[in-house]
Amino acid sequence: MDEFLNPDHKAFRACIDGIAPYLQNSNLTILRSTVFPGTTDWLYGHLQEQGMDLPVAYCPERVVQGRALEEPSSVPQIISGTTSQAEEEAANLFTMLAPAIVRATPKEAEFSKLFSNAYRYIQFATANQFYMIATSAGLDYQNIHNAITQDYPRASDLPRAGFAAGPCLFKDTMQLAAFANNQFSLGYDAMLINEGLVLFLIEQAQNQYDLGELTVGLLGMAFKADIDDTRASLSYKLKNMLVVCANRVLTSDPYAKDDPDLIDLDQVIAQSDLLFLCVPHSQYKNLNMGGKPVIDVWGFLTDHATD
Repeated sequence: MDEFLNPDHKAFRACIDGIAPYLQNSNLTILRSTVFPGTTDWLYGHLQEQGMDLPVAYCPERVVQGRALEEPSSVPQIISGTTSQAEEEAANLFTMLAPAIVRATPKEAEFSKLFSNAYRYIQFATANQFYMIATSAGLDYQNIHNAITQDYPRASDLPRAGFAAGPCLFKDTMQLAAFANNQFSLGYDAMLINEGLVLFLIEQAQNQYDLGELTVGLLGMAFKADIDDTRASLSYKLKNMLVVCANRVLTSDPYAKDDPDLIDLDQVIAQSDLLFLCVPHSQYKNLNMGGKPVIDVWGFLTDHATD
């Protein structure tokens, strides 16, 4: 997506053109990542324009970050091809890897990936909207969540509140909105809610503390728990907003290594007046916060938060 939230093939075209000299007509080319609907057919035509008759398949990856080695062999794989040859070659490959395959047309497979990610993003938005409503009413959303979900299967998939971030969910919801001629109002609302959660937390903090006089520490800068990937992490949106309204902002993460501003966790806790638990890394579960107040949107530090 470009800066105007429109689909953009430039980077994709540059990638394909860069590897084209190394491809042969016998090679099966498989796209795994999310693409704008129609991209697989576009790629097949683009390669034909270059004089290359390659079978092209779209088989969307179905893995959660951190489980990339275990899930391909335990989750059915969606396969599609621009020709019957491409589809059969993809089927032969993934039959060796996956417990089952599900066949679709390329565009159906592309939509299956977008719909899956957008649906997950909307689920998180539902939880985050509930959290903001409950908190504004002076209530504990985590207690409400526990009351709803405990031994009640019809609500078992209601997420806890938290930052819905990373390089996929937001982007894929935007791609779906672009394809739908900006008529995907449910997706837009989800984006406003999930991105707006950061601003809500700052507002709540300002109602309790004079942030301009405080050093604020952020615990966790990756986009989800127990990984090192900081791409599109809402922790950085929180940091950028706090830089404007707090006296000082300190950050730490046990996994991330690509940010020179990160300092040791003990230093952040010792020097901060207020802490935000941005990411529920497992090693934070029994962490001694030194008696400092902690804003924990996840409910991770409370006794009833079990997942």
